[in-house]
Amino acid sequence: MAQGVLEIDRVSKRYGEVVALRDMTFDVRAGELFGFVGSNGAGKTTTMRIALGVLAADAGEVRWNGAPVTLETRRRIGYMPEERGLYPKMKVLDQLVYLAELHGMSTNDAHRSAENWVARLGLRDRRGDEVQKLSLGNQQRVQLAAALVHEPDVLVLDEPFSGLDPVAVDVMSNVLREKASAGVPVVFSSHQLDLVERLCDRVGIVRSGSLVASGTVDELRAGGAVELVVDAPQAPPAWADALPGVHAVTARGSRFVLELAPDADDQAVLHAALATGPVREFTRQRPSLTELFRSVVTEERDS
Repeated sequence: MAQGVLEIDRVSKRYGEVVALRDMTFDVRAGELFGFVGSNGAGKTTTMRIALGVLAADAGEVRWNGAPVTLETRRRIGYMPEERGLYPKMKVLDQLVYLAELHGMSTNDAHRSAENWVARLGLRDRRGDEVQKLSLGNQQRVQLAAALVHEPDVLVLDEPFSGLDPVAVDVMSNVLREKASAGVPVVFSSHQLDLVERLCDRVGIVRSGSLVASGTVDELRAGGAVELVVDAPQAPPAWADALPGVHAVTARGSRFVLELAPDADDQAVLHAALATGPVREFTRQRPSLTELFRSVVTEERDS
């Protein structure tokens, strides 16, 4: 493999009769933002904990630059857990310096890096405060700083945007883009799919412990069903129900979103819409990441 690649290779994990991961396989490449999405309990956090060595896999392997991940290489990973892993009574700056030193930085370098990230993440005025006295959003910023302070070679972030206000989301997004631009592989999980769609180079969708889809957003959307947006102000609510291969997704006022089967005739849909009266919009589109995700979850529940 090329340098700067984190590989999750056929990793499996079970707890008694419960299968948490089943042959989980994907990679995160140098300079790439990889979004890891799935329902609660799908296996995202378990995968990340195995990558960090917090959990042991029953089978499979985690590799960095083609070699199995060791304790030494794990020191070069920046990890942000979903549950905050900070010392609540420790001051912000002291905590960041301490964590940087644990990762092998000298005291001077640790102070320099901690001051840099405190400033970058808008925490300069709170640097002397105990973590427990900060708002949840500022605690999240400190948690990100803790993942970045030792200048890691790879970033693994579990729900990093949870609880952040829009300004903080922008700050964190810019930091992650900057690290990726510097060649750092970045993988993060999130339930904010619009943010994942906007930010990530590639996305992996997890279901029941397995990766069921992976690719760029455009690639994933290209594999989804074609949708038609039809604005027909005089059409009755069920005007498209009898059309072969057409499924109504949403209807808001006179605007209908219809899903087409691969063999459905969009011209037949247009003729049916025109038969009801004027048509103000008739547009083909691919589903959003949110719609693709919803489709995957629906398939899981129906299977």
